[in-house]
Amino acid sequence: MVNVSTLFLLPCSLGEDVTFTIPSYITTIANTLDVFFVENERSARRYLRAIGYTKSFDEVQLFLLDKHSKNTFIKTALQDLLMHKKNAGVLSEAGLPCIADPGNEVVKIAHQLKIKVDPLVGPSSIILALISSGMNGQSFTFHGYLPVDTEPQKKKLKEIELLAIKTGYTQLFMETPYRNNKLVDTIIQCCSPELLLSVACDITLPTQYICTQSIAQWKKEKIDIHKRPAIFSINRNQ
Repeated sequence: MVNVSTLFLLPCSLGEDVTFTIPSYITTIANTLDVFFVENERSARRYLRAIGYTKSFDEVQLFLLDKHSKNTFIKTALQDLLMHKKNAGVLSEAGLPCIADPGNEVVKIAHQLKIKVDPLVGPSSIILALISSGMNGQSFTFHGYLPVDTEPQKKKLKEIELLAIKTGYTQLFMETPYRNNKLVDTIIQCCSPELLLSVACDITLPTQYICTQSIAQWKKEKIDIHKRPAIFSINRNQ
């Protein structure tokens, strides 16, 4: 099958003024689209308007991606794009789509249908946290969200610690912002004092905070990152 449709992977801001990190060509491409796969319809509309999207939403299809469902509509929606030779966009809630969000399922099916996939440039909190951590940027692992319950979370942190010590790979992970402080406390309690911990919070915002130091040093100070989006990185002190 010849490619007649393109699936654009659209970047979203990390909360800052969109003119600060979103290239102007993103607006140009977005304004050619009237089909989007999104995580939240309201925030998607708000973001699209913020970057200068001009089409009426009465004429736009927003397909809601729910990580708790099987999204059985995706293949049908993409087949419809092919039939009508239309393009579409995938939009995350923050940063680049398909990392720690359900957009990858759309991309997977697009490849199966031979739809062209075009990733567009924009901010990624994970990469920005990594490059600002001072840790190994050549070999790293992103674990996404850790388990919520305390004991499984501690077990996962010990696994991450062992990986860091054994391989020297930077281990990155995240938490729902309102549980950040609890996670920091758990890391300090159960991980080796010699390990390095980097906390990258509010990346690209005026309130940005990035600090890398040993867990022993973290024990001497108290930070409050409650409800502030953050990426955490752990590695051995090389």
